[in-house]
Amino acid sequence: MGIAPGNPPAPNLYGISHSNRNGADLWGKNQFNSTFPAALACYMRDRGVNAVYLTLQEDLTVRAEEIPIANLFNTDRPNDQLEFNFETRYGPYQPYALDDIGCIDLVVRHHGEHADTKWRRPLEVKLTVIPDSSTCDRPENEWSPELVIRPASTKYCALGVYHACRLRRAEIRDIFQNVCGNFQLWNSLHEVRDKRNALLGALTNFQRAFRVSQQPFLIQPIWKTEGKSPSLSARAFDLFVWSDFALCRAFIDRSIAGADVDRFMRASARFARVLYELSTQERANLTGIYTEMAYGLQTDKEFALSGLATRAYLNTPRRITPALQREVVTEIILNGGEKLLSPERRFDATIYFTAKEIFDLRAAEGNN
Repeated sequence: MGIAPGNPPAPNLYGISHSNRNGADLWGKNQFNSTFPAALACYMRDRGVNAVYLTLQEDLTVRAEEIPIANLFNTDRPNDQLEFNFETRYGPYQPYALDDIGCIDLVVRHHGEHADTKWRRPLEVKLTVIPDSSTCDRPENEWSPELVIRPASTKYCALGVYHACRLRRAEIRDIFQNVCGNFQLWNSLHEVRDKRNALLGALTNFQRAFRVSQQPFLIQPIWKTEGKSPSLSARAFDLFVWSDFALCRAFIDRSIAGADVDRFMRASARFARVLYELSTQERANLTGIYTEMAYGLQTDKEFALSGLATRAYLNTPRRITPALQREVVTEIILNGGEKLLSPERRFDATIYFTAKEIFDLRAAEGNN
């Protein structure tokens, strides 16, 4: 009697050994868009490819540098000793809130630890395509991705900024006291308009004084297509990382350039208020702050930057020539995982058909 073959390995993503998502949960709607970027980061780390790091400089401009993935994860431990938990609360920030802080896209932790050292990094994840609709008809060197930020992202950003700077809370309070301490009604459009310059000045002073405390916050993986075509470019994947201070600078700059209480100014006012309340009371009602300070604008989106805006921040040759070739998709998506994707979704379709094409080509080469 022959020996029955073992079960084939289950579909998986590179580097994700311990996670709150397994099996079909790695590939579903609004799931693959964060699990694939985590696997991409693991893949880049193991091959010594740094991410592009967007950081706030001394002159308060944002510059593209590089960051090792170990620094992004805040740990040197190998992938199989880490937990990648998605849509998870980052425990160390909860004491700063009177309400539930909610979840962030990705939390990196040490696997198997129960002490506070297990928490390594909370990260927002925004998977984006190059080019976007605002740049696809321009020359290739002007292509760039769109970036859409939700309110949960700026809440977590404010919590992380305060957490990193908390030992200097008296200085934070002093920076915001004159303007935030004199607010009568935070939900008043008139009062925000009247104090907009003072609010933006306080935020700028804060960033100048505390810039050295910035840390990685948002990962923006890119996948590049051949213009409007769904086909992946030969150089297709890369990873951009925004520091918390760099991301804030994007909405502060646009608030300064604006003239009314638009989405950017609303984000700036909310951010200033959260920092002020944390510096004076050490806890804040984040849900109450964000609900009260809506100013008649839709609440499902904090702000968005089109490709025309992001290219000034993603100012590096890797925006046009990503670090990784499209063929790496078959080294990141393992054991037939591409078959679990849903081709009706744009990124899934591109990966599904690209992976099939590469796998078929390699199979043909193997038969020759």
